[in-house]
Amino acid sequence: MALNGVLPEEHYADCANGYRIHYIDVGAGPAVVFLHGSGPGASGHSNFKGNYPWLAARGYRCLVPDLIGFGFSDKPNDVDHPLSFFVECVKQTLDAIGVETCCLVGNSLGGAVAIGLALQYPELVEKLILMAPGGMSNREEYLQMPGMQKMFEVYSAGEPITHSVMKELFTFGLTHDPKYTTDELVAERLQIMAAMNGHVMMTMDIPNLAERLAELSCPVLAFWGTNDRMMPDNGIMALIRNCSQLKFIILSECGHWVMVEYADMFNKECLSFLGSD
Repeated sequence: MALNGVLPEEHYADCANGYRIHYIDVGAGPAVVFLHGSGPGASGHSNFKGNYPWLAARGYRCLVPDLIGFGFSDKPNDVDHPLSFFVECVKQTLDAIGVETCCLVGNSLGGAVAIGLALQYPELVEKLILMAPGGMSNREEYLQMPGMQKMFEVYSAGEPITHSVMKELFTFGLTHDPKYTTDELVAERLQIMAAMNGHVMMTMDIPNLAERLAELSCPVLAFWGTNDRMMPDNGIMALIRNCSQLKFIILSECGHWVMVEYADMFNKECLSFLGSD
């Protein structure tokens, strides 16, 4: 586990495409795979440290990979990063560690990757848990969101990202209550940011998947904060109108990180959903 804002470095999977993906593997039981969002210094542990240990203690094998370009995973600067590349790397990671079926938990970019996996490999994904997933709107709609504008402003500044700049970005863009933007979180993100090359953010290409949601064959549990400054809220209706097996929880006084700001509720709802028939 991370201490004093230092991220845990654990296992690596050698993917068939030649890339190495870092992942955390804790607990025993049915597999639950946590897929984090994007942004400066993003990693699986920093997104889900308040969630996966709790579920692991209740009978689940929790796998927390760092997506390609993030965390301790490889950060290629000579390839673009369309959704298909993220999906490919996660699928090959799961293949390498022998996961044949799982529930996927995805926030933001990780939500889009989770949906992409469920669409391409329906036999792999038994259930989906989504928190303000990407891929619900068009690119120009995302770029109008104040949190997204702030994030790209930080990336394009051409200067090192300091502790204060990182904290301001998370306070403004990702949380409703600033108390959740802790110094420990900022230290974790800065640790990874020092190794990031920015190429993943500049070449990321996530299509609008809204109309394809009807193709999902698994149950879906979705969360959305009403104070989200990253995701356009037309994504709410995209999920409601197109998912046939959907439970939707909308939270007031909550930003982009439902799993952080409402960790207890989120964990309990996930446990109930995972255990349901």
